[in-house]
Amino acid sequence: MERLSGFDASMLYSESAAVPLHVCSIAELDPSTIPGGYSFDGVRRHLESRMQALPELRAKLEDSQLNLDHPVWVEDTELDVSQHLHRIGVPAPGGRADLAEVCGRIASTPLDRSKPLWEMWVIEGLDGVEPEDGGSIALMIKVHHAAVDGVAAASLINNLCDVEPDSAPPEPVEGAGGAMPFEIAASGLVRALTRPLQLARVVPATMSTIVNTVGRARSGRAMAPPFRAPATVFNAEITSDRSIALAQVELDDVKQVKNAFGVKVNDVVMALCAGALREYLQGRGELPDEPLIAVVPASVRGKSDRPGRNQLSGMFSNLQTHIADPAERLRAIAESSSRAKEHSAALAPTLFADVTQVIPPAVFGVMIDVLSRTPLKSTPIHNVVISNVAGPNTKLYAMGAEMKSLYPLGPIFHGSGLNITVMSLNGRLNVGIISCRQLVDDLWDLADRFKSEMSALLEA
Repeated sequence: MERLSGFDASMLYSESAAVPLHVCSIAELDPSTIPGGYSFDGVRRHLESRMQALPELRAKLEDSQLNLDHPVWVEDTELDVSQHLHRIGVPAPGGRADLAEVCGRIASTPLDRSKPLWEMWVIEGLDGVEPEDGGSIALMIKVHHAAVDGVAAASLINNLCDVEPDSAPPEPVEGAGGAMPFEIAASGLVRALTRPLQLARVVPATMSTIVNTVGRARSGRAMAPPFRAPATVFNAEITSDRSIALAQVELDDVKQVKNAFGVKVNDVVMALCAGALREYLQGRGELPDEPLIAVVPASVRGKSDRPGRNQLSGMFSNLQTHIADPAERLRAIAESSSRAKEHSAALAPTLFADVTQVIPPAVFGVMIDVLSRTPLKSTPIHNVVISNVAGPNTKLYAMGAEMKSLYPLGPIFHGSGLNITVMSLNGRLNVGIISCRQLVDDLWDLADRFKSEMSALLEA
């Protein structure tokens, strides 16, 4: 068995009907490359042939009433792919807005915890053409955040796909194994008894972080502070109803801007998000005078020996949305991002994981209840989550169909109702935007501003 880390388990404890905590990806596929042609049954058989190489999709949650620690992952020996793979059509005319509407509905519902925590949806009828008649299809994958973080989700997609349309199935990968209730309880008791020892390691690191942050703040070398973000339409209580919009820009254009200004690709990505958000809020007459603040998750894989599937740290980044000029804004973002990265690097990269690891499961419920009573609109922690996930740099085929685009989608929370996740594929930068339909009904207006902001940066 594989026990969930505190960080992984927090994704389960924090989930509610209004806040389903899964990550998604929408891939647009060309089924004309499928050997023998497209059929839904063929997709199912192809997926079944690869399940032994995908341990994340074969694991389900298991627990015991006597368990004093977090649940565990165990192998689902009776996994039925047909219970996870679904088929749906896009209503006419089948354009990108119709696709996003269907995907928004899929993203709005939580996953069934009695089964492995994933779903896959084959979406037909794009642009009003059925795949048998040469039309494209989309593939939406939904996996619980307790099972994968952004990097693991990208790796999962890589393992699910091939570099040739007729590649042989990959080699099997060992799964989580099994566990009896008494085993779960016994190892949970050991974890509970050793929690004070873990706490002794966390306290000094936490105090060091506080001292370091105070010193940096006094000298002007700290990242943007939390709870200082201006209120926006996205910083409110959310419902389960999700709204999705998609954008795409050329990666060569991003690199041209990067080279011209002597900054990093991630700086240009942040500037694109900042510029699009600035113009969007300004168009609504809601642009704050103070700059927006983003949370930028960062992977700590390779820097940590901590358990768990979510290996994340992060930083608060100033989006400089109070600056009108795109070139000046990009330079300011690059400078503040450099400062934030230095601050983040100076902190213990596993601090958040270590803190969540020493919190008993029962305490998580109390903490979540307290946080749910925080006045979200008047004291937002931040305005938006922005993730830049490294995508594959080769042509990929999913179920034999060539992947034309891949849009990642992260979770949103009460008080943090906007997530922008970016991934590169085949020379393009794919931008997945998700929010709550009750907060905004014009998310495509935000998505469409990415191209105009790219043009503004190129002109600059």
